[in-house]
Amino acid sequence: MKSQEIRSQFLEFFKSKSHKIVPSAPMVLKDDPTLMFTNAGMVQFKEYFLGNSEPSSSRITDSQKCLRVSGKHNDLEEVGMDTYHHTMFEMLGNWSFGDYFKEEAINWAWELLTEVFKIAPENLYVSVFEGSEEDKLGLDTEALELWKKIVPEDRIVYGDKKDNFWEMGDQGPCGPCSEIHIDIRSEAEKAKKPGKELVNADHPQVVEIWNLVFMQYNRKADGSLVELPAKHIDTGMGFERLCMVLQGTQSNYDTDVFTPLIAELEKITNSQYGKSEKTDIAIRVIADHVRAVTFSIADGQLPSNTGAGYVIRRILRRAIRYGFTFLDTKEPFIYKLVEVLSKQMGEAFPELKSQKTLCENVIKEEEQSFLRTLDQGLILLENIISETKGKTVSGKKAFELYDTFGFPIDLTALILRERGFDLDQKEFEVQLKEQKDRSRAATQVTAGDWEEINSVNAEAFVGYDHLEAETQIARYRKVESKKGAFYQIVLSQTPFYPEGGGQVGDKGFLMDSENNKIEITDTKKENNLIVHFAKSLPKNPKDKFRAVVNSKNRAATAANHTATHLLHQALREVLGTHVEQKGSLVKGDYLRFDFSHFSKVNKEELEQVEKLVNQRINEQLPLEEQRSISFKEAVNQGALALFGEKYGDAVRAIRFGESMELCGGIHVKNTSEIWHFKITSEGAVASGIRRIEAITGEAVKDYFATQDEVLEQIKAELKNAKDPVKAVNTLQDENAALKKQVEALLKDKAKNLKSELKSEISEINGVNFLAKKVDLDAGGIKDLAFQLGDEFENLFLLFGTEQNGKALLSCYISKDLAKEKDLHAGKIVKDLGKYIQGGGGGQPFFATAGGKKPEGINEALQEAQAYLK
Repeated sequence: MKSQEIRSQFLEFFKSKSHKIVPSAPMVLKDDPTLMFTNAGMVQFKEYFLGNSEPSSSRITDSQKCLRVSGKHNDLEEVGMDTYHHTMFEMLGNWSFGDYFKEEAINWAWELLTEVFKIAPENLYVSVFEGSEEDKLGLDTEALELWKKIVPEDRIVYGDKKDNFWEMGDQGPCGPCSEIHIDIRSEAEKAKKPGKELVNADHPQVVEIWNLVFMQYNRKADGSLVELPAKHIDTGMGFERLCMVLQGTQSNYDTDVFTPLIAELEKITNSQYGKSEKTDIAIRVIADHVRAVTFSIADGQLPSNTGAGYVIRRILRRAIRYGFTFLDTKEPFIYKLVEVLSKQMGEAFPELKSQKTLCENVIKEEEQSFLRTLDQGLILLENIISETKGKTVSGKKAFELYDTFGFPIDLTALILRERGFDLDQKEFEVQLKEQKDRSRAATQVTAGDWEEINSVNAEAFVGYDHLEAETQIARYRKVESKKGAFYQIVLSQTPFYPEGGGQVGDKGFLMDSENNKIEITDTKKENNLIVHFAKSLPKNPKDKFRAVVNSKNRAATAANHTATHLLHQALREVLGTHVEQKGSLVKGDYLRFDFSHFSKVNKEELEQVEKLVNQRINEQLPLEEQRSISFKEAVNQGALALFGEKYGDAVRAIRFGESMELCGGIHVKNTSEIWHFKITSEGAVASGIRRIEAITGEAVKDYFATQDEVLEQIKAELKNAKDPVKAVNTLQDENAALKKQVEALLKDKAKNLKSELKSEISEINGVNFLAKKVDLDAGGIKDLAFQLGDEFENLFLLFGTEQNGKALLSCYISKDLAKEKDLHAGKIVKDLGKYIQGGGGGQPFFATAGGKKPEGINEALQEAQAYLK
């Protein structure tokens, strides 16, 4: 049975049980402060479990793309080492929100596995929660009795809290669970040892395939449990493992989920899967990781140096490293796998097809960049090895290489072993732990339980129409962080817009009945609750309040948000309809807009884009808003939907003239309120992604005022020339002529100096030697050194110079001499750098060191001869 058919049969089975099939949510999360990625099928339904909103159906089924590479659920280091762990995977699930419970979940799971998928019941084992003294919970007798009706008791395993109690996080909905495990060993192996003894023992052929979670408790901040008002079902079945079982393989990687990728990898790298353990691990790592990276980019997350982007970059670099070390790939190749993945999974996940070119470009550029990093890292590692006394390399130095340059520690250890060195692994681990502790301490946040006061209105947000609202505090909680304590407040209704869709959250204040003000410093959305941040709590939280938004900042932000829509439309008109929004930041003082495009936007194109946006502003286009329109109808009307965004059945559509987008943000009532639009910068973010920054309104007025001021200053410097442009051109011409004269003089000077220096070269122990202070810049010294190197064999040069109060040492050693005498120019200038209070490095045959003590140059030159004795 093909994987596509397996996925389809699962969904159709639960559709027959009155479940609504919903699409997978984006794998990359944008509006959840507690998670970077969707790491379980239930993540997109958190707001329903918490009771913050109502689902469109009480029964839902889906196949959710997930990523587990950080935090509590982290499988990264196990991926490739075995045949069943993955970073990106699909989670097949069925959900009940206050509808059916344990009996239906258990019976339907068994029906699907044994009757639809025809899995032999004698190969299945089930587990139930044995209870927990810590939580004062007993055995899950309800689940146990239900399973007893289906399977013999000797196929029921009792699991502790670690294996059979599922929690969303440190706080929130949780409950006992029943796992279904399968034994796919040979009959001979089964005869040797019962499968029951291998459940949850990390055996590659006795694995969990389905987890049935019974959500019936809520974990409070103090660790205690209380019953949820409604009981829910949350199940998750690993799609890749199910395919392994139904396709009769012993490995997830032998299913048609992975075999097309592996076949292409074998072809590209001229390797063979199944012949060598190291090669097999590398191929599994790459086949897994290209899925994680491609799906993430398609969802809108580019590799970067922070947050979720750093995780994606780390995954990709791990794949590149395995190819570099074990498959001998020294050129980009992973991007070539995107085509195969798109063909294979594009029907189920259309974003792979529409974003294929972008994914290929971004991955290829990342590969090129990291391969350069590896080359640089190898040179730096050589320096570390050459400076090491003994055979153990400092873990601290290896950590610097890892932390600063991104050079993988396992590659460092591998190279050291090949060279006969050991790595001080303990010292490295100490450095790594200290870094992690610092990072954890900087971001650690401890939230208390919500204090419930009043209920939240069904339509809690009134900010589209009002900047002020009469309200009450519905709930609040205290939060502790490294920066101090603050409060999160939920209002019964609010005019404050929560951060989302690139737009920052509103600021303002709450005023009580006695006119006391509490400042609101930020507004965010968490699990469909609008959360207001405040440094303090009102004296009487049960009072009635007036919520007031900072109107000046709101107006500026609204102008910038509408400008991003007009900019998007203008870019598509000027550059082409391939342009898609890939990210934005909308603040009161400026806007940032990222978009897909294959080349730099030139000056003429930028001027045309700016002109088109300002035309729309001058046309005084009114806002046409449809607050609740079906997604399908909005798209049919021409609304742009952004990839990587989660849309419900009903959406909000915003139109200004020909510009129409799905958007939940704040906008002006008429484009004339923007006043004027000015692009301030354009540049690259990644391959195929450009970024424009721009300003509107008051910021443009300030910009033009500053430009006028600068122009007046320039005219004053030019003696109030009538034509300042012509005056600047004249100065540039004069400067160019003077530069040519200086270059000619420097060449003559170097030529004369070369003749003088040739006569000063002396022989020491068979080496042509010269150490001298010269009056040349760094470039002149390098040219001179290499010219002398062409004329003299076995040459050792050390030049010193003083430039702008700084010292510079440059060392040149003939390549044959450096190899024969085991000399290293980089090590020499680093040693001699102490005399000029500086340091440096470089290659064995040429290196430089800079310092702040020019008077130490002569002493350094005098010490040069010591290296030839």
